[in-house]
Amino acid sequence: MLDDLLGRTELKARIEALEERRDRLEAQLEAESERRADAVSAKQSVEERANRLEDRIADLEGRLEAAETDTDNANVGFRYEETLRGGRIDSVLDRLASYGGGPESVLTSYVEEEPSAGLRELLGDRTPLAARASPCLVCVDDAGIVAVALRPPVTPDTFSEWAESPVIDRSWFRPTGRFALAVVRSDIFAVGVYEGSERISYEGFESRVKSDHSKGGFSQGRFERLRDEQIAAHLDDCSEALESVEAERRYVVGDRRLIAGFDADETAAVDASGKPRDALENAFSDFWSVRLHGL
Repeated sequence: MLDDLLGRTELKARIEALEERRDRLEAQLEAESERRADAVSAKQSVEERANRLEDRIADLEGRLEAAETDTDNANVGFRYEETLRGGRIDSVLDRLASYGGGPESVLTSYVEEEPSAGLRELLGDRTPLAARASPCLVCVDDAGIVAVALRPPVTPDTFSEWAESPVIDRSWFRPTGRFALAVVRSDIFAVGVYEGSERISYEGFESRVKSDHSKGGFSQGRFERLRDEQIAAHLDDCSEALESVEAERRYVVGDRRLIAGFDADETAAVDASGKPRDALENAFSDFWSVRLHGL
């Protein structure tokens, strides 16, 4: 009764109605917020999937391009290949030197890995062949008459030069002056001092490196440690012998794993078999050979 007289009943009813409306609005707001959160989450999920798909597409496109490039390169082959030795090297170098064109008509380039821009322009779709033959000396003329790659035993500095004829230094390909050639294997060492192609002195020895594992009291681990120690001592003897040689240049060939540590003007892996003297003769022939590729 008193609430009715004071008007509080109506106010309470309005408050209740407003509270109900507020609750409904809060529920709607909460539901809308949840929907928006779900929408944002869904959008982020879709974006992540799209990014993953784009990365996958880019990866597949890259693999496709590489496969097409490999296929194109595989269809391009050398016109001919030959390993030159002795007088045959001189004959080929003479022919190259005799070729003469107009001023700056022949490009000579030493390619370590990738051909120069000028060489790529001349070779066109045959450019991969120069990279395949590298490291090599490439001689190409602007008329396409000369197009060869040679791998010289002695590595020149990288260069690219236009001239009337191929730019070739015979000392890159043929033994000249006074030099020492040493062959190193785990079981032998031999070194010769040469004047051109003529050997004027020789030294060689065999090591005592164990080659087979004996089961008489040696474990495999102990055998390998002993063998490594013997090889290290053998290499020290080889270095000492090579340092005592008087020569303008020193070339060291033989086992690829062993020759890298020597102070030499040039190193090369060769399959020099036999006793020290025979191994040196074989090594000399292998080292002073030239691989020729027709581009």
